[in-house]
Amino acid sequence: MRLSGVQQSNFDFMKHYKRALVTAALPYANGPVHIGHLAGCYLPADIYVRYLRACKKDVKFVCGSDEHGVPITIRAMKEGVTPQEVVDKYHNLMKESFAGMDISFDIYSRTSSAVHRETAQAFFKTLYEKDVFQLKETEQYYDESKEMFLADRYITGTCPVCGHDGAYGDQCEKCGSSLSPEQLLNPRSALSSAIPVKKVTKHWYFPLDQYEHWLREWIVEGKKDEWKSNVYGQCKSWIDNGLFPRAMTRDSNWGVPVPLPDAKGKVLYVWFDAPIGYISATKELTNMWSDYWCNDDTKLVHFIGKDNIVFHCIIFPAMLKAHGGFVLPDNVPANEFLNIEGEKVSTSRNWAVWVHEYLKDFPGQQDVMRYVLCANAPEAKDNDFTWQDFRDRNNSELVAVFGNFVNRAFVLMHKLCGGRVPPLHKELLDDADRQLIEDIRFAAVKVGESIENYKFRDGLFDVIDLARKANKYMQDKAPWTMAKTPELQAENQKLIDNCLHICLQLTANLSILINPFLPQTAMKMCGMMKVVERMLDWENAGKMELLKVGYPLKAPELLFRKIEDTEVADQVEKLRANATAPNQNNAVSMPKNTDPVTAGPAGGITVPMPKPEITIDDFVKTDLRVGTILRAEKVEKADKLLKLEIDLGYEKRTVVSGIALHFKPEDIIGQQVTVVANLAPRKLRGIESHGMILMAQNPDGKLIFVAPVPGSANGVEVR
Repeated sequence: MRLSGVQQSNFDFMKHYKRALVTAALPYANGPVHIGHLAGCYLPADIYVRYLRACKKDVKFVCGSDEHGVPITIRAMKEGVTPQEVVDKYHNLMKESFAGMDISFDIYSRTSSAVHRETAQAFFKTLYEKDVFQLKETEQYYDESKEMFLADRYITGTCPVCGHDGAYGDQCEKCGSSLSPEQLLNPRSALSSAIPVKKVTKHWYFPLDQYEHWLREWIVEGKKDEWKSNVYGQCKSWIDNGLFPRAMTRDSNWGVPVPLPDAKGKVLYVWFDAPIGYISATKELTNMWSDYWCNDDTKLVHFIGKDNIVFHCIIFPAMLKAHGGFVLPDNVPANEFLNIEGEKVSTSRNWAVWVHEYLKDFPGQQDVMRYVLCANAPEAKDNDFTWQDFRDRNNSELVAVFGNFVNRAFVLMHKLCGGRVPPLHKELLDDADRQLIEDIRFAAVKVGESIENYKFRDGLFDVIDLARKANKYMQDKAPWTMAKTPELQAENQKLIDNCLHICLQLTANLSILINPFLPQTAMKMCGMMKVVERMLDWENAGKMELLKVGYPLKAPELLFRKIEDTEVADQVEKLRANATAPNQNNAVSMPKNTDPVTAGPAGGITVPMPKPEITIDDFVKTDLRVGTILRAEKVEKADKLLKLEIDLGYEKRTVVSGIALHFKPEDIIGQQVTVVANLAPRKLRGIESHGMILMAQNPDGKLIFVAPVPGSANGVEVR
């Protein structure tokens, strides 16, 4: 049997472990949660934990707000409040957002808690008493007017790479270069604009270089075949380049105070303090915390984004090793980044889809976003979220495949089987029946194996693929054709029973398989089947006796609703309207009417501020071609849209354009236009549009064509 080899992996899973401890990266409490955060680590972690719980494993899922460090104090300065007010505000907002998306933490704590302060200080004291730290004196920038040392982000100046006058001491947000304060030209204090001076200060350094050999053995030699290639590769690169001591303290008045008598005005470095938050959160959760942190039969898994790989795979494990008595991470399945509509997420520009706003705009649609983010997860490379893809995946996969099958199975069961689970007549099973039963069993194994190996996209695909097979099976069997007349139905009732019995058992299996991914959908299905939540235990996956013969089921409910073009168009407009220029001090959701503009010609139209700079490499990706409009017609129920057929010389294209309020269709036939010819296709009002035409605005606000030189041949490039 093809199942046997794969099935064994489920039985072997965690055989070396008694329990699992799963952590998700502590988010900075200096802003809301966006969907890039969800896709990066919180959704994968939640899927994994829900699967372990369904497998009846002893698992704890911990997280919390990271409430110390420079980003907090900078946000406090921008908002004119105290750091404590900032963390209180965003801790609560993040906690509500995670709950709204059904991220099922066992505890969501915070690093400003008394338990965390005690735990972090005790950890530091242990390393100090074991003479792990090296005390060093260094020169650091100091603001004499504010009488304080300046962290990297408290220093601004001119970027030595691109010349931008507004770079920070750690990074230029205009060109993206990583910097140090010493590299800035004309450095100034971000607190007072004063020219900072260098002043001697002392700090405690962790000798990371002394753990280089151990880290090479543990990671480079020991984790090559276990960790994801992006994680392993980044760690190996760091180790190969050589490790150096890193300061574990900072001069600041915000953070966990260094617990030494001669350390006034010094706090623990946020990347020393923050990962210890996993330990302190577990302490808050259970008195048995040491079972999860100090026993070798615990499987520790850190879910993070790729920007946190070094801290979780090199620095924190070295800290744990130096301390002694703690387990080390078994795996660190880090994801890459999720872009939004082709651009990198930027909280400073407000270029993000905020979770709390999504929950408000799409009430009750948590599972749709969970589905899209998992199906498009940046597991191996950066991926792009678009609202059009959000709509398409919902309508063509959740509605048309998964929801459609479940609805048809229930409708036909009520219509052809009296609303009860029909019997299975084994003597009449044919090859199609047996194949689908085999597919059900095999899907249960494949989905479980994918989740165990942190391949959540593959697991979700197999769930939807099973629903696709079920739709085809039902369509091929067509039980409704066997019941066109009462006499025909009586003659074929046993065949109808078999078809719908298998479909209903498959529906029960779908609820189990989809539960880690879309928990609300699974619970809704349980309600329709009138079964208790216990049926969602993974040991039931693949079974064909989940629904008892003769058991009455409820009338079907639609699991998902269609999402309209107008809804996603509104979201794209909102995203672009709320975006701000780099380094602009903006609120999280800037009202649309506050977009900066300049006056147009002679007091005419307003002109939006220029978009962020791009490079020549960005521009040359755009393929601009000359085309001629052959046909034009209005799109039904869309006041602004025209459907155009455009001759590009080498082919004819359909383009849907929002110009109907400015042109009559008959007036633009024969018009030459400039077309963006390599724009990804998208559907508008059910019409697939393959391109976009360039337009401008005259002083009266009317659209005009950005037309090529008269007489240009169709298909030639516009350069």
